[in-house]
Amino acid sequence: MILKIITSNQGKFIEYREALSSFSIDAEHVRIPYDEIQTSELSEVVEKGMAALKEKGLRDFIIDDSGMFVDALKGFPGVYSSYVQKTIGNAGILKLMENVNEREANFQCCIGCNVNGKDIIVTGKCDGVILKEEKGTDGFGYDPIFSHDGKISLAEMPIPEKNGISHRGNAVRLLMKELEDIIGNAKY
Repeated sequence: MILKIITSNQGKFIEYREALSSFSIDAEHVRIPYDEIQTSELSEVVEKGMAALKEKGLRDFIIDDSGMFVDALKGFPGVYSSYVQKTIGNAGILKLMENVNEREANFQCCIGCNVNGKDIIVTGKCDGVILKEEKGTDGFGYDPIFSHDGKISLAEMPIPEKNGISHRGNAVRLLMKELEDIIGNAKY
């Protein structure tokens, strides 16, 4: 089976390709623009995106919306994570977190998958903390400032290790459980 990964983010595609390969699913990187609505819920963004892509005739695909939710910032940047990353970046988040002791945060990834005419939506989560400085050169986005264990950043982890604990990795595993009945060959 081949699933089209709809994203303009090469890093996301690489993570999906790695994660799906362990379930014997091939990934194809496809860049198809679609409007992402602005709303407070990741799942609503994904639902609307899926509907728009299906209207264009697309089938057998995955899209996602991900966000980093920082407790001390009342969930910011949340659903606006991509925009915030482009505008103030990691340096801006670290500036907002100066002199903040409570650094708990979580990453969430809501995946929408259309396969064999059926839609599946799942959300994976990774709890952690915002580090006090950027660490690591791998990954993308907020990976250098987010740590699941308070020690190493996601940007310091090889992709297979990161997929083992990350929000996207957790969401892919939830997706595979949902897909088991549809594709019949998922491995756990």
